[in-house]
Amino acid sequence: MAPGSWSTRLKSSAMASIIYYGEFHNCTFVDRLMQHYFLPVSYSIIFIVGLVGNVTSIGVYVTKLRPWKSSSILMVNLAVTDLLYVLSMPFLVHYYSNGDSWVLGDFMCRFVRFGFHFNLYGSILFLTCHAVFRYVVVAKPLRALQVQQKFWGIVACSAVWVIAAAEIFPMLTMISLTEHDNKTYCLDFASTIPAEGDEDTDDMRWYSLTLTTVGFLLPLVVVSMCYICIGRKLADGPSMTTSCRMRARCSTVLILVVFVVCFLPYHLLRELRIETRSRLGIPCMVERVVHAAYIVSRPLAGFNTFFNLALYTLSGDQFRGALLNTFYWKSWLTKSLSLVHVAIVSRSHSDVAAV
Repeated sequence: MAPGSWSTRLKSSAMASIIYYGEFHNCTFVDRLMQHYFLPVSYSIIFIVGLVGNVTSIGVYVTKLRPWKSSSILMVNLAVTDLLYVLSMPFLVHYYSNGDSWVLGDFMCRFVRFGFHFNLYGSILFLTCHAVFRYVVVAKPLRALQVQQKFWGIVACSAVWVIAAAEIFPMLTMISLTEHDNKTYCLDFASTIPAEGDEDTDDMRWYSLTLTTVGFLLPLVVVSMCYICIGRKLADGPSMTTSCRMRARCSTVLILVVFVVCFLPYHLLRELRIETRSRLGIPCMVERVVHAAYIVSRPLAGFNTFFNLALYTLSGDQFRGALLNTFYWKSWLTKSLSLVHVAIVSRSHSDVAAV
């Protein structure tokens, strides 16, 4: 990197530090540099994989898996939520790679920040509904046919959209553009928390804590209880085939991994970020380390879209076979296996004739 470019980058980081920390918290620029390089790369990966994967998944469900059951409706809505999220990634990539300079106006700033949280809490609720439906199918076989009807899928998805929107709607009033030295910033929610003493600080802190409790911890308890009961039921008796057992176990592990790896770090670090930003007297290095960890946790939360793509193959809707048929992979694999089988048989006959 040229000396002038590096000097410009440090000057930009120093200016942004005033926005994020204040005048006297310039002990290190490591988190600012991470935000400039790590976030654009991570969000670009999420955009490419998420766009291709979710468009493909929605196409498979729409063209190959009709009529839908309740689980299919859940998965399609989950894919739509993820797709709306990844479509906002190019705006964030441009923002962070351009030195935190927002040029798209107040509406788009609120829309993009709203989209991240809507995907986050929508995904949590859809995965919770999936866990509840899976529990009914495994633990209450007599009600399995009822819960697999379209009606319950539509009801569950409608409730998820309404609840997720209601959870995030107050955030629209808290996120806004910030201007400093003729530069416009579109801050993430945790960085909009004003300094201690501001009349809005307590309201925003309580809102974040309530959102974490209702939007994440409560669904985590529900999901954990459902899968504990499913695990016990699978261990008790042979009420399901071996393949169904394996699919149910893989689905259980996958969703729990999403909650623990993707969602848990983000919520813990968001609360820490808000506390270190809203309280006076926090050492500069502590605040910067917390912010750096929080930066890592944001795309990590977005990586739940990757796990969701894997979940579709375990949902029990013949998604894997339909996906292979869509790209003719299944016929290609069948022909390849047939050719291998013929070659092995021919080789065996040749060996017998030689003997």
